Amino acid sequence: MKIEVNTHEKNMLRFAAAHPEVVVLSADLGTSCEVKQFRATYPDRYFTLGIAEQNMCSWAAGLAREGYRPFLHTFSVFLYRRILDQLEMSVAYPNLPVVFLGFVPGITTPGGVTHQSINDVGVLRTVPNLAIFDVGDATEIEGVLDLAYDYNGPVFIRMLRKEVPRLFPADAPMQFNRARVLSEGEDVLILSSSICTEEAMRATAVLKARGVSVQHMHVSTLKPFTDPTVVAALEKCRYGAVTIENHYCIGGLGSAVAEVIAEHGIGKRLVKIGVPGYTHGASKMYLMKKYGIDAMHLVAAVESLLGTPLNITEADLAEERFVDFLEV
Repeated sequence: MKIEVNTHEKNMLRFAAAHPEVVVLSADLGTSCEVKQFRATYPDRYFTLGIAEQNMCSWAAGLAREGYRPFLHTFSVFLYRRILDQLEMSVAYPNLPVVFLGFVPGITTPGGVTHQSINDVGVLRTVPNLAIFDVGDATEIEGVLDLAYDYNGPVFIRMLRKEVPRLFPADAPMQFNRARVLSEGEDVLILSSSICTEEAMRATAVLKARGVSVQHMHVSTLKPFTDPTVVAALEKCRYGAVTIENHYCIGGLGSAVAEVIAEHGIGKRLVKIGVPGYTHGASKMYLMKKYGIDAMHLVAAVESLLGTPLNITEADLAEERFVDFLEV
């Protein structure tokens, strides 16, 4: 597995070169959101709006009405909690092509509760017209801007930054409303997103070695959530499904899957793994383990579905591959 650095920074430059109508708006976090090079390369297409996210959203709506394609950059928590009224009334209601790039989603920041967007998906899934993407690696970072552009409406992206793994082949970009099948199986279905997919990959290898037939699917489109391959996988799994996500255990991927199960009348059990509530500031890996969105908690959920212990320990898991750092 390869680690990539500042993937969004490089991809934003590539993307902007192909689309001259693209402009970048920043809420005083240009360096932290990897658009410093964009500002140097396209200074006339870069707007610093300061720590005034509501105003930035209103600017974006006006620019979109004039034919520009605005891409807003700041931390995820400031792009939904602070500007929800402007996002809904100025952008989503008129269905304007504005892209919200929310960095350090969930518990990927040591900044504590004020900077951790643990319920952004739950809130934004209720906003009409808005699509939601949640990238999982460098390959998906490289493809998500194109998907957002083609959607041609309001889009919210939970973006990763700095050092990120490349889990998926570079020539296999993410697809709109279609999950990646990472392993095939019939006993248990694991649906993961964002940083939890790497942990799920660690667990899946050991589960298979213990004789569990696991289907693992990585989800990057959280809204709309009508992927027929997910429906088919839910119908196929013998014991049930587990969701694991970098989000509050209510309102995100787990809730979306529960809705699909109910809507299609699929009589399968679902175990949801997510952040149980407000967290505190610490490193990513520490928080993932403490709040239960890591490989070992996933193993425990699978054991619960199977109704039998698998006697898997931390030492049995594949080598930990996460890049971890303390940086605001």
